[in-house]
Formats: sequence, structure tokens, C-alpha cells
Amino acid sequence: MKSGRGVGPTDAAGGPARHLPVMLAEVLAHLAPKDAGSYVDGTFGAGGYSRAILEAADCRLMAIDRDPTAIAGGAPLVAEASGRLRLVQGRFSDLDTLAETEGFTPLDGVVLDIGVSSMQLDEAERGFSFRRDGPLDMRMGDDGPSAADLVAELEEAELAHILFTLGEERMSRPIARAIVRARAEAPITRTGQLADIVSRVIRAKPGEIHPATRTFQGLRIAVNGELDELVTALAAAERALKPGGRLVVVTFHSLEDRIVKTFLANRSKAPSASRHLPQAEGPVPSFRLLAKGAVESGSEETAANPRARSAKLRAAERTEAVAHGEGDLLGLRPKPMQRRGRR
Repeated sequence: MKSGRGVGPTDAAGGPARHLPVMLAEVLAHLAPKDAGSYVDGTFGAGGYSRAILEAADCRLMAIDRDPTAIAGGAPLVAEASGRLRLVQGRFSDLDTLAETEGFTPLDGVVLDIGVSSMQLDEAERGFSFRRDGPLDMRMGDDGPSAADLVAELEEAELAHILFTLGEERMSRPIARAIVRARAEAPITRTGQLADIVSRVIRAKPGEIHPATRTFQGLRIAVNGELDELVTALAAAERALKPGGRLVVVTFHSLEDRIVKTFLANRSKAPSASRHLPQAEGPVPSFRLLAKGAVESGSEETAANPRARSAKLRAAERTEAVAHGEGDLLGLRPKPMQRRGRR
């Protein structure tokens, strides 16, 4: 995993963030970089994964990040890699198109580290952290509506839907109600403002996560379309990988892991057959699982790096079957709210 990424649920909403690669040994073991191979690091961050891949084999690597700051920060590693590293600003959901444009396809491996980077959390002006007051932004890139825009414009029911489905916040309705009341008095433009509003609804308890953790998570995922991005990226990797190419994904909360788990289960499932229909029906598996279930961090790593506690790694190897297409991925995408019109 890349330094500066791999931020778990507590950190993703604004907790302490250290630039430590999470499950780096496990990632390299499953990715198995080889000389002359072509790889994509879909979430560059501070470049921890990318550096490790380039050191593990004499290979080529294309690294992608939505954040122009991350791309600029990777310039020293590009120079050090002597032509083996190409940095591209973009979305990892477009990794197949970007890799083809840059002459990297077909790929020997793709690694994705899902979540906000600790560098982004460290910068108060990015608006990801409720522990560091700053503009309520939360955008990983430099385009689209910010968290402040959502808080200002969405109806109460829409806000509650985001907090419940994407933030897994059980108190979503009273929090949304409190946000609507507060914005009627003054615009909510700062992370500190929003954190205070949530903290008046949910009282902090010793030993538990900050009351605003899930609210910030839900808004961040909504602002960046993270779950849709993940679903699209998995299908893009399926198209771009060559037979024997490997896909390694590390996630940090249940919503992401559920998507990856379901995708790989569907793509690795053998066609069904019965005594009435002896010839198996259905698509041929496009992936072979490399690990049964999710791989989790060891006790030494979790003791040294609290972010690793919630990390789950899933990995699979591409077969020779054609890509399945995206028709069966609709169920993996978050269900949109049924809007009833403005009041």
C-alpha cells in the first residue's frame, strides 16, 4: 500500500494519520511483480506502493491519482525511477483507458488502495478532517461539488440518506435535521462547524470514535463518488489485465470490502450445471482467487500502525476468459435515493 493512504475508518474522518504503507508485504506477495512486467498503481498517494513495486522488479509502472498535489509530490520518485514510472492525474476508474493511452496494456498487475490519503487529512485546507478546522471541501480532485455544497443544497431526507447508506450512521435523521436547522441560521462552510453540529446530536463517549466520524465518511464518499469509482475500476482492471495478471485491492471499511468481495466471487464462480442441464450455463470465470477470504494485517503491524486494524486485502489472478462486461455490476453500486422534488 502506498504511504499516505490506507486510512482506516477513524482516520478517514479525521483522526491521526501517519505515512505508513499498510500490508505492504502482503500486497507485494500477492501482486508478485516480475521483471519486464507492466503494472498500475491506481491510488498513488505518497508513492509507498509504487516505490516498493519498482524496487521489487525491473518493471514499468503507471501510477494514477486524482489529486494534482500527489502527482506533483511524486516528481522525485519519477526521476529516481529512470523512465520506469509514469505518473498520470486521473481517476482509477479509467485505468484501462489511461494504461492503453500510455502504452502499458495488457497489464501484469493492478493494485488499488481504497480510501482517503493521510496527506489529504494532514492538510486542513482540504476539508477532510474534523480534527483540523478548515474549509468543508473533501474533494480528492479539483472538480465537482464540495461537501459544503452538499450540506448547503441537499434536502434533509437526501442528507439523511447519504449519512445512513454511505456513512453507516444510525443517527442520520436527527443529524440531517440539525444540519438543516443550522444552515438556516448561517452557512456551514467549515469542518469545525459541521463537527460541532454533529457533536450536539451525538455525545462523545470515552473509548468510542468521534461523533462526527461517520458523517464525514458519508459526505466524503458522496462527494467523490467513491463506491461507483471502485465498481468501475474493478471492471476496468478486468479488461486491462492479461491472462495471469493479478488484481490486488486493499479496503478499509465494510462498504468497500463488500463490493470487492462480491465482484471477485461473481467473476471466479464456475458456470452452473445440473442433471437436467448437464452443459454448464453462464460466463466462464475471468478471475481465480489467490486467497480464500480476506487477508488481514498481522498483530505486529496493527500494534505499530492502528490504521491497519480495519484493512482487508483481496486478490485474484486473471484467467484467459473474456471480460464479463458491467451488466451484472448494477447491484454493487449504491442505490440512489428516490427524490420527491423540492419543497
